[in-house]
Amino acid sequence: MKINILAIESSCDETSAAVISDGKILNNIIATQSVHEKYGGVVPELASRAHQQHLIPVVHEALATSGIEKQELSAIAFTRGPGLMGSLLVGVSFAKSLAFALGIPLIDVNHMQAHILAHFIEEPKPAFPFICLTVSGGHTQLVLVRDFLDMEVIGETTDDAVGEAFDKTAKLLGLPYPGGPLIDRYAKSGNPHAFKFPVSDMPGLSFSFSGIKTAVLYFLRDNLKENPNFITENLADICASVQYTLIKMLSQKLVKAAKEYRIKEITIAGGVSANSGLREELKNLSVKYGWKVYVPKFEYCTDNAAMIAMAAHYKYLKGEFCGLDVVPEARMKI
Repeated sequence: MKINILAIESSCDETSAAVISDGKILNNIIATQSVHEKYGGVVPELASRAHQQHLIPVVHEALATSGIEKQELSAIAFTRGPGLMGSLLVGVSFAKSLAFALGIPLIDVNHMQAHILAHFIEEPKPAFPFICLTVSGGHTQLVLVRDFLDMEVIGETTDDAVGEAFDKTAKLLGLPYPGGPLIDRYAKSGNPHAFKFPVSDMPGLSFSFSGIKTAVLYFLRDNLKENPNFITENLADICASVQYTLIKMLSQKLVKAAKEYRIKEITIAGGVSANSGLREELKNLSVKYGWKVYVPKFEYCTDNAAMIAMAAHYKYLKGEFCGLDVVPEARMKI
């Protein structure tokens, strides 16, 4: 009997479903919500309503394109947390109902663990133990990964996540949401040393990104007083300088963690791992320190159900199921 699992992801503003069969991802269907663009950020209530609209069509397409019938499914997996409570509730409720109707087990998945296990969807795959820099709009963490389901957070942000710093900076610059990818795009043609921003140095392996957000706010305020066109005339250089500073903060802690734990298998995960500047910095660091660096495909960096399916596969093999009384957790630890 093959192990066929339908996975559902609904933690924020992407509705996604995927089917995995014996550890092989068969598809990865994603419906992105554009309703948030005019508000400059994700509106939780609108996100949960959009999940209700998208979930059944997305699941239908995932099953139809996989060639697997509902009756052939071994389990239903879903994101339990962390995430927006309303969005999580939509996915959890649907998964529970479908699993109950089919009489098959439920698998609850930690969204942050799934981001890390996205590295096992395709070759090349990291060897254990490895360190993963998980960077997204909601999280910035350094995770020591000893096995598929054995992970320890060894460093994390004390305030804003790096993705939040990117998006809030973009908003200050008048760029539309989501602003992180736009900063990356403009940075490619800018001078990363044009403007200097403070690098927060926290104890141990902790991060802090609230300071640079405030620094950018005052920097723009002061320069706009002297030149109302300052942002327009210097957009590429501002983006490049901010991105350089944020990546420097990430790389400093990553280097420190790699030395402290004597590990040269390094991975990145989460939405910000799609940033071209960060990817380039990791290439440079791999040459300098002799690291083996693993970067997932772009489609597996942002929120998606394929990573949920991969995590569920390893949980299925260990018999880690949950009951119908399971509830979502907005703040779920690894």
